Amino acid sequence: MTDDRTPSASSLTAPDGFPPSPGGHDPEVLRQRALDALLTARARTTALTDSVDEGELTAQHSPLMSPLVWDLAHIGNQEEQWLLRAVGGRQALRPEIDGLYDAFEHPRAARPSLPLLAPAEARTYASDVRGRALDILETAPLHEGGRPLERAGFAFGMIAQHEQQHDETMLITHQLRSGPVALTAPAPPEPTDAASLPGEVLVPGGSFTMGTSAEPWALDNERPAHRREVAAFHLDTAPVTCGAYRRFMADGGYTDPRWWAPEGWDMVREHGLEAPLFWHRDGGQWLRRRFGVTEPVPDDEPVLHVSWYEADAYARWAGRRLPTEAEWEKAARHDPATGRSLRYPWGDTDPTPEQANLGQRHLRPARAGAYPAGRAPSGAGQLIGDVWEWTSSDFLPYPGFVAFPYREYSEVFFGPGHKVLRGGSFAVDQVACRGTFRNWDLPVRRQIFSGFRTARNA
Repeated sequence: MTDDRTPSASSLTAPDGFPPSPGGHDPEVLRQRALDALLTARARTTALTDSVDEGELTAQHSPLMSPLVWDLAHIGNQEEQWLLRAVGGRQALRPEIDGLYDAFEHPRAARPSLPLLAPAEARTYASDVRGRALDILETAPLHEGGRPLERAGFAFGMIAQHEQQHDETMLITHQLRSGPVALTAPAPPEPTDAASLPGEVLVPGGSFTMGTSAEPWALDNERPAHRREVAAFHLDTAPVTCGAYRRFMADGGYTDPRWWAPEGWDMVREHGLEAPLFWHRDGGQWLRRRFGVTEPVPDDEPVLHVSWYEADAYARWAGRRLPTEAEWEKAARHDPATGRSLRYPWGDTDPTPEQANLGQRHLRPARAGAYPAGRAPSGAGQLIGDVWEWTSSDFLPYPGFVAFPYREYSEVFFGPGHKVLRGGSFAVDQVACRGTFRNWDLPVRRQIFSGFRTARNA
């Protein structure tokens, strides 16, 4: 999951080999971009924490998650350590709380027992830090020859991404909590041509540029850009829908070990799984709970809250497979007309509401086939936003990887224990979602906003 990965700034590394952002980035444009990203993130944090009372903020709604008030103060503490101390050289405001909000020191299940800041104190602290951070942003040198943390505003972009990642985590907590409805949002737009879309697209074989050395706020695991060879393959045009997944269930998908990796089959039997998380049967109908509302499962919406094991089992049942991470990125970014890899499926411009379901604008995925303006040159759609998409790939470094600004963001997670997810979800802000962005999680995770699409060899 894209949170709980930021230790104290005392672990800062600034290797000379960290790829610089390209020339031509106007420092003042980046300064305004950083300001906008920080303000957008804080407005969302405020909405997520002001929508419930103090008891809800301090409660632990699931042992899988922190109390909301922990996330709130952690956001402020990381901003203090990285922007006030590491970038601004300021004296520490609250050094005594660094340990309380170190995500590596205290597991989530243990955090309610810590002497955490109360809600009012946490809000005041985060606000005080933010005011000082914005003062530093006004004068920080963002030019290409500056210190690695300041160059192109990297530290400010990193902190905006960190806050938005915790906002997504807090939204997961909202989904897990019981009680009255606290959040509402309009429905996403309906697809206009879903009935005429092919079920899959052919992505031709060949090499393409994977990753980036040019995106100024790309995190270390997205770097550097490198060439990757991919054989031709077919990919689902849209994520797998609830209706398609229900056919897997109806065909005994959760009772047949043929489709499951051994560890996944153990998980099914241990927990008695028979459907995605938050689904339950009422008579002959499947219902789901979504942010406090119980509703029929919509057949044409991408399936949500499935683990990697469930996605892999469905793909096997369907006679297909999960795409590799490289296949996913080629389908999402490669433009065969120019040979370039695009920032996003639709091009190099930042997302608009017509192109992708991002930023908690809607509290659900859009129906399969939505956002025609966001489709990639490959013809695949909804590759950005809606649901995180499990891939078959383990989370591993790219050739030439350099940890920056600390090993604990990516390096300590590399290996077969974590699977890569791509594309973001409706809960992700655009600052923390791009064609090169890599998320990763344990294959058992179900509370995250995860779905998938399938592939097959050409």
